[in-house]
Amino acid sequence: MNDTGRWGRAGALHQTADVQDSEESQKPRVLIVEDDVPLARQVQGLLQRVGLDVHVENEGKPALAFAAEHRIDLVVLDVMLPDMSGYDVCSELRRIYHPWILPVVMMTALGEPKNKLLGFGHGADAYLTKPVATEELISTVRTMLDRTVRA
Repeated sequence: MNDTGRWGRAGALHQTADVQDSEESQKPRVLIVEDDVPLARQVQGLLQRVGLDVHVENEGKPALAFAAEHRIDLVVLDVMLPDMSGYDVCSELRRIYHPWILPVVMMTALGEPKNKLLGFGHGADAYLTKPVATEELISTVRTMLDRTVRA
């Protein structure tokens, strides 16, 4: 096979990959920030099954770095993280993104009214207390994504 044939085939393969990347980028991207790895994987699988592109980080600082470099449509955020408070992560996300562009759903075991008020005070759009019913999580994520105008 000559060079033209090889490049033609490689180009076709590259074009197919571009189409797949383009299709993937059309899915809303959700960032899950959860230090409980099995729970993070469970939520990731659930959200992927309903058609979302999902990225997981287990600490706040790497999550903020990811958010600063990638387009994100929604964040599911735990409050108790090993390196920083989820409340602080939420406040920082508000500096990176405008509140009306990036919904933040806090999902935490801290269910006291004072914790919910702290969450909303730091910019959360929704506050779910663990354990969260599957339907409640999916419904909340869909509602938040429906309200957001994608840029």
